[in-house]
Amino acid sequence: MGLPATEATAAIGGGMRSLPDFLGRKSKYVRMDDTLPDEQGDGGGIRVRGGGSSGRYVFACSVFASLNHVLLGYDVGVMSGCIIFIQKDLHISEVQQEVLVGCLSFISLLGSLAAGRTSDAVGRKWTIGLAAAVFQAGAAVMTLAPSFAVLMMGRLLAGIGIGIGIMVAPVYISEITPATLRGSYASFPEIFISLGILLGYVSNLAFSGLPDHINWRVMLAAGIVPSISVAFVLLVIPESPRWLVMQGRTAEARAVLLKVTHGEDEAQERLAEIEEAARVTATGNGKAVWRELLRPSPVIRRMLVTGIGVQLFQQITGIDALVYYSPTIFRDAGIATESQLLAATVGVGLSKTVFIVIAIILVDRIGRKPLLYVSTAGITACLAALAASLALLARGALPRAAAIGAAILTVCGFVAFFSVGIGPINMVLSSEIYPLRLRAQAVALGLAVNRLTSGAVAMSFLSICGAVSVAGAFSAFAAISALSVVFVHVFVPETSGKSLEQIESLFGGGAGAGEVELGDAEHLVHGKEMS
Repeated sequence: MGLPATEATAAIGGGMRSLPDFLGRKSKYVRMDDTLPDEQGDGGGIRVRGGGSSGRYVFACSVFASLNHVLLGYDVGVMSGCIIFIQKDLHISEVQQEVLVGCLSFISLLGSLAAGRTSDAVGRKWTIGLAAAVFQAGAAVMTLAPSFAVLMMGRLLAGIGIGIGIMVAPVYISEITPATLRGSYASFPEIFISLGILLGYVSNLAFSGLPDHINWRVMLAAGIVPSISVAFVLLVIPESPRWLVMQGRTAEARAVLLKVTHGEDEAQERLAEIEEAARVTATGNGKAVWRELLRPSPVIRRMLVTGIGVQLFQQITGIDALVYYSPTIFRDAGIATESQLLAATVGVGLSKTVFIVIAIILVDRIGRKPLLYVSTAGITACLAALAASLALLARGALPRAAAIGAAILTVCGFVAFFSVGIGPINMVLSSEIYPLRLRAQAVALGLAVNRLTSGAVAMSFLSICGAVSVAGAFSAFAAISALSVVFVHVFVPETSGKSLEQIESLFGGGAGAGEVELGDAEHLVHGKEMS
C-alpha cells in the first residue's frame, strides 16, 4: 500500500516543471503538512506544497541565504595559492604558514557560537547581513596588511564573519522550506562553499603572474566582491517565520508563510504548527537551552551524538588539509612548476563543485544515509590509494608520471566523494534533527566542533607530514575515515522527507518512534482529508 503519485501541480513558465521535479527528486517520505487534498476533484491525487510561485520564492530565498558560504569557500581556496606568495613577500616561516591557514577554523568557531545567540536576538536575516559586513572588514585589512601581524588581525575579523555566516544560513533554510525540499535546499550552502573554493583556485591561477608583493593582495581583495551582494539579499529575503513566531510577531510570520506556501489555508496550518512548537520555547531562555544541551535527555543525547559526530568526521578525515595544501601534495607527487600546481588545484575545485550538484539532485531522491555510505566508503578508498601511491613513489617503486596521475585522480576522487555525501549532508542533518527550542545553539555547538577539528588538522598538517611523511599523514586519515563508515551505520537515521517534528521520533522521542512507512503516511493523510 502506498501514497498516490505526488507531484507539483503548479507549473513554472507555462508548462515547465519546478526545479525539484526537473531534477528528478523522489522522496520516499512526504511530510503530512506538506500535502493538500485535491480540491478540484479531478482524480483524488495529492498536491505537494511548494509548487508555482511559492516554490520559486523558497528556492530564491535559499540561494540568497547561502551566498555567505561563497566567502568561506573562496577564503579556503584562495589561501592555498596565496600562501606561496605571502611566504615569498613577507618571509614567514612554516609555522607561521600553518597558523595563518589553520587559525581561520578556530576563529570562525567564535563567530559560530556567537551566531546562535545573535540569530535568536536579532533574527536569522540580519545575522546573515552582519556576517558579510564583518568579513568585508577582515578582507580589507588582509589586502592592505604590511606585516604578518596585521595580516593575522584581518584573518581574525574574516574568520568571525565566516563563522557567523556558516551557522545561520542552514538554520534559516530549514525553517523556511517544506520537508520535501529541505534536503536539497539545505545542501545549497555546501555548493556555494565549493563554488567559492573553485573561484579561489581560479583567482590563484589568474593573478599568479603579477609581482609577488601584489598578486596575493589582489587575490584576497577579490573575495570582497561576493560579500557585497549580501546587501541586495537583505532587501529580498524575508525573516524566518519560526523566529517571528518566537518573538510574538505572528502577523508577520503569517505574511511570510503566505509567500512560501501554496495558499492561505496551508499558511494557517503551518503557522499553527510553529506556534505549538514555540510554546515550549517561550517558557525557556538561553541558559535553559545550554543547560539542556550540557545535561541532555536520552533523546537529545542521541541527536547530539549524530549531529556532532557527523560534523567531526566531516573534518577529521582531512578535507581542509587537502584543499589548503593541495599544491604541497601535488608537489610531493612530482609536479614542479607553480603554474602546473595551481592548474591542478583548479581541477580539484571543479570536481568538488560538480559533485555537490549531484548531491543536491540525489539527497531527497535516495535519502541521506545511502549517500553517506557511498561518501565515507569512497573517501576511505581514495585516501588509502593516495597514501599508497605517495609511499611507492618515495621508495622509487612508482614512475613519476604514474604518481602524478594517481595523485590528481585520488585527490579529485576524494573531493568528489566528500561533496556527494558528508560535505553537504552534515549541515542538512544538523539543521533538521534538533527541536526548535535547541536548534540554533545545537547547530552552533556542532559547528564549533567542526571548526575546531578543521583548525587542528589544517594547523598541524605540515608538521605531521614533516614527522611521518605525506603518505603517512594520509594513511592516518584513511584509518579515521574507515571509522566514519561504521559511525554512519550505527548512529545516523534516515531523515529524508520527515517533518522537523517527526524526526524526534527517530531518536526515541514520542510514542511513534521509528520511521513513518508509506502505509501509515497514507492513513494519516486521508485522516486529515476526512477531518
